[in-house]
Amino acid sequence: ELQYLNCRDWQPGRDRMKVHAPAFYALVPLNDTTVIEGGMVYDHMSGASPLYFNVLSGATIGDYRTAGDLKVTKYYPELGYAVSLGGFVSSEQDFLSRGGSVTVQVYSEDRNRSWSLGISGTNDRINSSNGVAVDQSRNSLEFLVGVTQALSANSIVQSNLTYYTGHGYYSDPYKTLDTRPSTRQIWAWLTRLNTYFPGPDATLKLGYRFLSDSFGSTSNMFEVAWVQALPWGFTVTPGLRYYTQGAADFYRDPPFPTGYVPGEYYTADTRLSAFGAFTGSLRIAKAFADGWTADLRVD
Repeated sequence: ELQYLNCRDWQPGRDRMKVHAPAFYALVPLNDTTVIEGGMVYDHMSGASPLYFNVLSGATIGDYRTAGDLKVTKYYPELGYAVSLGGFVSSEQDFLSRGGSVTVQVYSEDRNRSWSLGISGTNDRINSSNGVAVDQSRNSLEFLVGVTQALSANSIVQSNLTYYTGHGYYSDPYKTLDTRPSTRQIWAWLTRLNTYFPGPDATLKLGYRFLSDSFGSTSNMFEVAWVQALPWGFTVTPGLRYYTQGAADFYRDPPFPTGYVPGEYYTADTRLSAFGAFTGSLRIAKAFADGWTADLRVD
């Protein structure tokens, strides 16, 4: 699979951020019971950063990221389970992240239900270019338990619960006075339902995610998509996503942070503010001979 992502962020009178991200992914069966898969992505970002809301700081950003991952899955069909081992690395000019994962999937005898148990660990190293964060580290563990159930020949549901715990450097070295707790815990619950309708030859996709963060923020996400098959191998998928979150306990609106006391936790990072967003999307895909497909998506 080859992908290319182009992302642009602008404000009135300002063509602010540009991101280019080519990516590659492959899955290769090694034999009847072993599969290896992996991918690589290169992100290039350039533009000017915002100070807060719609006021620009004038700072120029030029950064890139190179990331890759590899996973091997071994199936034991006679025993009804599979084991996956994975590893990944992501490198930026001021950031290096490395980690690994282990996942076990257990299948019911009729293969209509599967349980997933997983654990992953990550080690991050931060060396900001402004000298604020030098050789800082962050370590985390994430646990997953989930179930996927075929409700009928045309419907399938999946529900996952994940728990993240980490300690280390969570502040943003490029923001003034930004000081965040050195530990973080996150609970997230994700449920998705896919239902196929033979009449219109279409599939309805529904999703909901709830997330609770020890920083004091909670969020809710709802998404819906309709995958409509068309003649000549085309499919069209309109989608809508709604996201809402509360602010972190230590978020303060700039430029005059009411209630801020020097020495306490503080951030003006709008990603930790209270906000909501609607995202509309449209994907058009075309299937060709010998298993090839191509698609274009706009959000």
